[in-house]
Amino acid sequence: MSIELADSVTVLTGVGPQLAQKLERVHVRTVRDVLFHLPHRYEDKTSVTPIGSLLPEMSSVIIAQIELAQVVFGRRRSLVVKVSDGTGSLTIRMFHFNRAQEKSFQRGLWVRAFGEARRGAKGLEMIHPEYRVTAEEPRGGLDTTLTPVYPTTDGVGQLLWRKLTDQALGSALSSVDELVDQRCLPESLQQAYEAATLQQALRTLHRPSADLNMVSMQQANGAAHQRLIVEELLAHHFSLRKTRDLRERDRAPRLERDLGAEQRFLQLLEFDLTAAQKRVCAEVSSDLAEASPSMRLVQGDVGSGKTVVAAIAMLQAVSCHVQTVLMAPTELLAEQHYRTISLWFNALGIEVGWLASKTPAKEKRQTLERLASGELLVAVGTHALIQEAVNYKFLGLAVIDEQHRFGVEQRLALREKTPNKQVPHQLLMTATPIPRTLAMTFYADLDVSTIDELPPGRKSVDTVVIPSESRRAEVVERIRSACEQGRQVYWVCPLIDESELLEAQAATDTADELSAQLGGIKVGLVHGRLKPKEKEAVMAAFREGDVDLLVATTVIEVGVDVPNASLMVIENAERMGLAQLHQLRGRVGRGSDQSYCILLYHTPLSQHAKERLKTLRDTNDGFVIAQKDLEIRGAGELLGTRQTGSVSFKVADLMRDQHLLPLIESSATAFLQFTPQNVDPLIERWIGSKENYVNA
Repeated sequence: MSIELADSVTVLTGVGPQLAQKLERVHVRTVRDVLFHLPHRYEDKTSVTPIGSLLPEMSSVIIAQIELAQVVFGRRRSLVVKVSDGTGSLTIRMFHFNRAQEKSFQRGLWVRAFGEARRGAKGLEMIHPEYRVTAEEPRGGLDTTLTPVYPTTDGVGQLLWRKLTDQALGSALSSVDELVDQRCLPESLQQAYEAATLQQALRTLHRPSADLNMVSMQQANGAAHQRLIVEELLAHHFSLRKTRDLRERDRAPRLERDLGAEQRFLQLLEFDLTAAQKRVCAEVSSDLAEASPSMRLVQGDVGSGKTVVAAIAMLQAVSCHVQTVLMAPTELLAEQHYRTISLWFNALGIEVGWLASKTPAKEKRQTLERLASGELLVAVGTHALIQEAVNYKFLGLAVIDEQHRFGVEQRLALREKTPNKQVPHQLLMTATPIPRTLAMTFYADLDVSTIDELPPGRKSVDTVVIPSESRRAEVVERIRSACEQGRQVYWVCPLIDESELLEAQAATDTADELSAQLGGIKVGLVHGRLKPKEKEAVMAAFREGDVDLLVATTVIEVGVDVPNASLMVIENAERMGLAQLHQLRGRVGRGSDQSYCILLYHTPLSQHAKERLKTLRDTNDGFVIAQKDLEIRGAGELLGTRQTGSVSFKVADLMRDQHLLPLIESSATAFLQFTPQNVDPLIERWIGSKENYVNA
């Protein structure tokens, strides 16, 4: 039976309905998808490395003789196996093991192991390597190619991926067509196309021969990688261009700017807008006056004043008698926005509705009726604003805060909430700044505005990094001193795991401990398992100054504004990401006093944790932090591709390959000139119908 690229993955041997469902999770539906599901790294199991030649962070095969095996009891129980090969010695350490494994490591036997060498307390270690114990010194049996490691999902192991790609390479690779004409490419990119055909490039990436340079394969700078990277970047460029073209065919209400209403609003504020805020307001206002639906991302650092920009945009909608909503990912953030927007708009005679999943039934019913009739023009809330029961008379503008936290389907649902054929404008906001080059590429279907200026008078927060084991008592005394001087303090407990119950318990224990140590200091507690009214009561007490020290989980990451809070302690800071730490730190430094952030950590620290904490200590600049976060974590996580459902990359890497981005624009223009008929097949090959992310 011949196999076609477009055939379902179930035509491959061993793929039944259950496995097909698992493959669907990583968007592998067809034989073509299998061919273009590319390895994200490689392992070299083709040769044996003498232990004496190993370097830290180097993954290698070793063959050595067992000298000693014992169970060691420390902070964690572990099975420790000492091995040597005549050139040096190494420790194999396992934290998860059974009795049979413990008995298999006998003195004098041989072990072949593959793993990453790491520095340990007494020399190099391999933690949980792949291994096999034999009575005789192993000979032969090494791999003949570099071993590909594929992105995967639960229930689909690496061996299975290799079996599937073996079948696809053998039966369907010859059907893969060249879609990119070399004439479309600048001279600097043509070399990769001359060095390898598309079919050769795919075979090289799936089954790289042992003589290929391992470093070059890992860094993706060989001809095979480069030509596939260029093709994938072109596919994404065209896909985003198509989304913009499709959106421009839709109609949206023209929302004319009301300078009189805007001036009355500005007079209510106790501060002047920064030049950056004024510039972004003008850009947003110009968008809203157009008849095609706008999609603008407003990015700005913590405390740069995005909410004011959003409020002025919402006022423009209200002035044109159309409805506008502001949607936030958490109730705490939504409540903060509701208080702020209500304070401003009520003074102008504009009522603001509130809608969240925990809104009382009677209040929710009234709000829904008034939104459906058009009587209520402004609403603030959580994802409850887009639930099926919610209907709008005429929704003209949707503001989505922390947009990367919403799934594609949620953002698309807003577009379906207006009964007429017009779609609302969308204004997206994020406090996770994206480096400019990446914003231009990843958000090529959006207009991007950046508030790159903080309000005058804002002081940068001094950040210190302190080991918890030896200096915790000193930190507690510093809290006492700050509270006695009339200042307020946050103490943040991290998410221990995905259990909200355990997180709440950790915060409760910490609050009890600090209350006992700080007699006379009023301690409040906020965590995700509190009822909304209880949570709001504690937050209100903290805002009013009736609580000196607020112990909280990361629910306070966004949406809390207490100018008198000038000290934040973040416990187990090594467990958190850079963006989250920066967001948390942004809760202090909102008043006129110098503010401080103490990052408490537990040893030992991983290399990445050291880099994160050092970055936080050295800079308050959100864009510098975003760039460093990108280097550490990669674009996929930073930009939220996994969480939002936006399209992620198979072989390209926006950080590593950003030098190619300027060339993609000119290549795309030439592509449309020479081979416009290949645009849709190129998108289908690399992106397919993975997600409906048009306008999302």
